[in-house]
Amino acid sequence: MSLDVTGRYRYPPPDASWLARHVEDVIDPALPIIDAHHHLWTEGGAPYLLPEITEDVTDGHAITSTVFVQAHYGYRDDLPPHLAPIGETEKVAAIAADAARSNLPTRIAEGIVAHADLLLGTDVGEVIDAHEAVARGALRGIRHSVSRDEHFPDGIVLRPAPAGMLADPRYRAGLATLARRGLSYDAMLYHEQIPELVAVARAEPSLDIVLDHIGCILGVGYYETRGAETFEAWRRTMAELAACDNVSVKFGGLGMIICGARWHERDTPPSSADLASAWQPYFETCVELFGPDRCMFESNFPVDKAMYSYRTLWNAFKRLTARFGDDERDALFSGTASRVYRLRNPVPVREAVRA
Repeated sequence: MSLDVTGRYRYPPPDASWLARHVEDVIDPALPIIDAHHHLWTEGGAPYLLPEITEDVTDGHAITSTVFVQAHYGYRDDLPPHLAPIGETEKVAAIAADAARSNLPTRIAEGIVAHADLLLGTDVGEVIDAHEAVARGALRGIRHSVSRDEHFPDGIVLRPAPAGMLADPRYRAGLATLARRGLSYDAMLYHEQIPELVAVARAEPSLDIVLDHIGCILGVGYYETRGAETFEAWRRTMAELAACDNVSVKFGGLGMIICGARWHERDTPPSSADLASAWQPYFETCVELFGPDRCMFESNFPVDKAMYSYRTLWNAFKRLTARFGDDERDALFSGTASRVYRLRNPVPVREAVRA
């Protein structure tokens, strides 16, 4: 994973003392939540492993389980390069087992989205087999980033992926292999690449596709002063993607610097009301186009932790859904993630009480 040497848009590490400057009460603490997207790693000397995620998921919200998404953590250097990512799955599965032994109320990494080089085509099956051998039953999908944007020829945080990967016959063969194996595909790309994903969704209707970070709407560099224009372009392409019923969307990741987030520059962290107000147009668009049954919430922690706390983030999501009915909220906070990633769906407290 080669980083942009300038580090200009690299997210800063979380600052616990700064985050502590704003603390709010938990909204609707009994609402069951599946965090559909987080990472585990040691990045820049700062760990986000079991102690750190435990502190977050036990901070007042009812986080029943989580989905880990690959982040180049713990690769094996004793294996051929295409099998090196097995080390990440191995380590994350061990963390999940440690969490279970500690009686943590949250099932950490109940689902694992691993990395595999989909340009291997049908040969990616060997990598999938290796992941499954160490995942302890948690492997649910694969992510292989295709992120690139013509306005950033040297990349933004990471070096850009080769052009046209989603249309490459080898990559398509890899995707078809995922579909045959019953695994989902997490799509990590930038907003101008959404039309490329539309083509994939139409060509592989049996493949469950999850769009990470609502398509990662860029808000820096060329895009910094083009917010309204970018939003309209994103909305048009998302409407095309929504017509493909094999695609679901993760709402989150808007705390990434590359998306234009600058909350960390304030003296005080944002409130959940601040976040909900800023994100409402994007959230309303996603739900309008895809419906609650194809949308799910994600924390994208610890990346987004540079901007706000875990408690504040989920409060913001709860504010965004205040007008929704029980069934719609259940889908957004747990049902969609449970279905897509084949997790145990938590029983809402109101239903448990009635039973």
